[in-house]
Amino acid sequence: MTTTKNDIILVTAGTGKVGRRVAERLADNGFPVRIGSRSADLPFDWADRSTWAPVLDGVRAAFVMYTPDIGDPRAGETIRAFSELAVANGVRRLVLLSARGEDQAAAAEAAVRESGAEWTVLQAAWFNQNFDEGVFTDMVLAGAVAFPAGQVLEPFVDSADLAAVAAIALTEDGHAGRNYELTGPRLLTFGDAVAAIAQESGRDVQYIPVTGAEFGAVLTVEFGMPDEEVAGLIDIFATLLDGRNAHVTGTVRQLLGRDPIDFADYVRDAVAAGAWK
Repeated sequence: MTTTKNDIILVTAGTGKVGRRVAERLADNGFPVRIGSRSADLPFDWADRSTWAPVLDGVRAAFVMYTPDIGDPRAGETIRAFSELAVANGVRRLVLLSARGEDQAAAAEAAVRESGAEWTVLQAAWFNQNFDEGVFTDMVLAGAVAFPAGQVLEPFVDSADLAAVAAIALTEDGHAGRNYELTGPRLLTFGDAVAAIAQESGRDVQYIPVTGAEFGAVLTVEFGMPDEEVAGLIDIFATLLDGRNAHVTGTVRQLLGRDPIDFADYVRDAVAAGAWK
């Protein structure tokens, strides 16, 4: 199934780090895009199934990003129900953003693979943009990124590269039935990443390795996160940060015909755009 420029493409989480960039790239290439967001003119909410059918009307391909996390215990059943409804409403292609090495994402990935649509699963490393648009932003601004990653190596990937791959999978042939592991070009510790931000931005910011329990206490006390959600996130982090992902892949280069964006280039561009001021 080739996606034509008469086909509406739904981008869930379409105002977030990755979804926003997917939507922009598709629109720049002339494809009609429908933003899936609670704040959109036609609201979409993973937790409110009455919002699903309206945004799927007339859609032929969909970028699926589940929030709060693909490894959330609710993700598998929710994405299965959404995928079944999507196919019943005429969606022919589903592209799922998943997490590299996250065992907890297996149910959600299976739901898309078994949906009856053409599917592609993007298994992504940690996003560069978590440092200026996501979970670490306030920590960087406060001067300390306290996180239970120890000295594990991670091939951070840029959201722009993820968006470029997603746009290809949504609109071009040859990607159905494929799992793509997407990484940046080199391995860094979280300490390396924070040090790069400190040097380029001129901020006094340090990386502080903590235990999962210590990080969970911060989520509970400072952010008011429910105990069940905290336990789930700690379990996911323990899985992802055990060293299993400490290698790079050539998938971004293979699909985009260029090297993936390096973390240093991301930091330079983020600082130039006013990040961490």
